Amino acid sequence: MLYQSSKCRYYSIFLAVLFTTSCTKQLEVPPPKTGISGENVFTSDETAAATLTGIYGKMSANYFPDGGITSVPLLTGLSSDEFGLFTGTSNTTYIQYYKNSLSSNTIPYTADFWSSFYPYIYFANSAIERLNKSTYLTPAVKAQLLGEAKFFRAFCYFYLLNLYGDVPLVTITDYKQTSVIGRTSVADVYKFMISELKDAQSLLSEDYVDASATNLTNERTRPNKWSATALLARMYLFTGKWNEAISECNSIIDNKRLFELLSDVNSVFHANSREAIWQLQPVLAGYNTQEARIYIIPPTGPSDLNPIVISRSLLKSFESGDLRRINWIDSIKINSTTYHYLYKYKVNTPGSPVSEYSTILRLSEVYLIRAEAKAQIGDLTGSSVDLNTIRNRSGLQNTTITTKSGLLTAIFNERRVELFGEWGHRWFDLKRSGEIDQAMDFAAEEKGSKWVSTQQLYPITSKELLNNSKLVQNPGY
Repeated sequence: MLYQSSKCRYYSIFLAVLFTTSCTKQLEVPPPKTGISGENVFTSDETAAATLTGIYGKMSANYFPDGGITSVPLLTGLSSDEFGLFTGTSNTTYIQYYKNSLSSNTIPYTADFWSSFYPYIYFANSAIERLNKSTYLTPAVKAQLLGEAKFFRAFCYFYLLNLYGDVPLVTITDYKQTSVIGRTSVADVYKFMISELKDAQSLLSEDYVDASATNLTNERTRPNKWSATALLARMYLFTGKWNEAISECNSIIDNKRLFELLSDVNSVFHANSREAIWQLQPVLAGYNTQEARIYIIPPTGPSDLNPIVISRSLLKSFESGDLRRINWIDSIKINSTTYHYLYKYKVNTPGSPVSEYSTILRLSEVYLIRAEAKAQIGDLTGSSVDLNTIRNRSGLQNTTITTKSGLLTAIFNERRVELFGEWGHRWFDLKRSGEIDQAMDFAAEEKGSKWVSTQQLYPITSKELLNNSKLVQNPGY
């Protein structure tokens, strides 16, 4: 069942968590003195804005092993051929994702993306319902918050689709109806998401706004029009709408006022980087990002707390002299064994000043989306220019490839070495390119496991299947 209890229980619990988050920098507005409920949070600009702000704080606060949707990069990286796993770990969840041995009965609730994403979708649905009914908000705030909720709902569905395939498309909050909704086709959900993001584009501010949802800010932690545009470009790419993808990418790349590809790869993941399109602000006291806390292996070596290493196949995919290999991967040698680890986020000392933000959408992906779409329509020169823009920033020479098939292969490899460890890109690229069986057969040898093609979709837990008779399990489970 998508929602196991009444909408009142979900709404009050979810908002209570949001309002009590430690996201003090973003969430400057205190909760309503009369309490938090669906009836009163949308009666003023301040409380309505704070409600949406809280969802980003909730995302940032929850990361594996605590669970949450921000564990997508880590767990899909283990499932794919990006990450290796320290052999001494006893973390069964890591092992299951790494060996692709998930089952409907063994996924911990904190590591189940189905159970992570749908409460956020419920929140977005509830916010949209109440925003549309509210007569108390100023037009600018109402538009911005509606745009954010629509953007976020599309964001959640994108990940559900690419993790599970067909999923229930839920846009209402009546639990009596949502508890018996069957799975909707991938094509129909994509149509819905594209429509949502077009709406979001028209509603969201072109600039970045703060906790008030109106005042301009340098913080890039609240989605704006360009966040929706970047996600829409990705949707068009995944659905083969090449010209539409190019158009959306053009509008972002041409916006030199807000965005630029940084020459220094070490600055990409800094707070409010001009390459960032959407980031999450740190909310856990004493830490910059969860990525640095989890991925950086300490001088004592890997352990259950820090068992994630870079796979051998990913290491081999970098060309000689690639600045990303030099700066985004570090290593530590323990006895005679060298462990390589993700080092895009570098600040993991507790109490350090905040200088890095977790980045969800960034400009380099937009360049690579446009490069791929241009190759697909036969604009090989334009495709090469975009590909070379990313390569040159990384200290590499221009590509010498001149064929469409060769360029597409090069672009997919460029995505691999540019976007590794970021939001499931490799896992999804392997599936949409049709290369997943070949790549994962090879990766399974390193993992000491056996790859089965049906493992490219995660299983729905037995609990969800029992609670909703309309749900059908993915093949192979």
